[in-house]
Amino acid sequence: MKYYLRVLSGMRFKKMFKVIDDVHQKTNKAKIFLFFDILNCMIRYGAGYYDYNIFAFYNMNHKQRKTYITRIKNKRLILYCNDQNYSHIFNNKNEFNKIYKKYLNREYLDLENVAYKQFEKFMNDKEIIFAKPNVGESGKGIEKLYKKDFKDLKEMFKYITNKEKNFGIIEELIVQHEALNKLYPLAINSLRIVSIVVDGIPHIVYVVSKSGNKGKFVDNMENDGLCCPVDIEKGEICNVAHTSKLITYDTHPYTNIKLIGYKIPYIKEAVELVKKAALEIPQVKYVGWDVFIGPEGPGIIEGNDYPGYDFWQLPEHTPDKIGLVPYYESLIKDLKL
Repeated sequence: MKYYLRVLSGMRFKKMFKVIDDVHQKTNKAKIFLFFDILNCMIRYGAGYYDYNIFAFYNMNHKQRKTYITRIKNKRLILYCNDQNYSHIFNNKNEFNKIYKKYLNREYLDLENVAYKQFEKFMNDKEIIFAKPNVGESGKGIEKLYKKDFKDLKEMFKYITNKEKNFGIIEELIVQHEALNKLYPLAINSLRIVSIVVDGIPHIVYVVSKSGNKGKFVDNMENDGLCCPVDIEKGEICNVAHTSKLITYDTHPYTNIKLIGYKIPYIKEAVELVKKAALEIPQVKYVGWDVFIGPEGPGIIEGNDYPGYDFWQLPEHTPDKIGLVPYYESLIKDLKL
């Protein structure tokens, strides 16, 4: 109830009424009906106006709506599966990298109490690095740094250790597989793989392929990135891409690559890597992993103990209008979402 009240108190009514206007334009349903229907969905299904819009609840009946993981149901699932006392591991990149070092498949340097000699050795064979804050999301605060842009290594070291920059780690440039580079060459196009551990057994909920767009060097949805569902068995994109603005594409708008049927290498290896990583912290059972595919296989970029819930439930990807609730409840017998 406290969480419901926090959500209600934080509702942005201007955005809510914008959603009502948009849905009215699409459906011609009365705005007053949509207003009360959104409130009804909030109370019955834990769905905010964002969920109502992206999942197209306005085109569903009660039986269909109750099958969708919504904002509040996702929070309930997280609290059921993940001990919040361990969240700091996933929220701090230096802690995460230490624990999951064997799954990263790349070099990194923790900037806490780092000495210049360590940095000099790290940079010996590198021309480009990524500097990242310890705490951050959606690519915020990340900088791509070129050795050639600094007078010397000492100037570069001074820059990355500047307290105002708030960098926590530096990492070597990830080289992605040519197939992903062809899809979009300016960013590391990662996979989001969601895992859930039940009775000590890791299960893969879904895999989606993310790619950058519009000349940006990150693949996040908040930065105009695209997201497509992936068929694990076939190792290929199996449906249209979508953006955070709910625009769909069957070809990549930057490279004109046809998306549906596009082969993603090392999918099964990536899944197995995630299954092993999912068992490292038994107290955290529900994680969204970002995984890159290199020329010789996968590596984990980061883990999110607050996984997104919308990727696999959009209208284009659920033509039967059945969300993920039945899947989760089939795995966890005492869970009622």
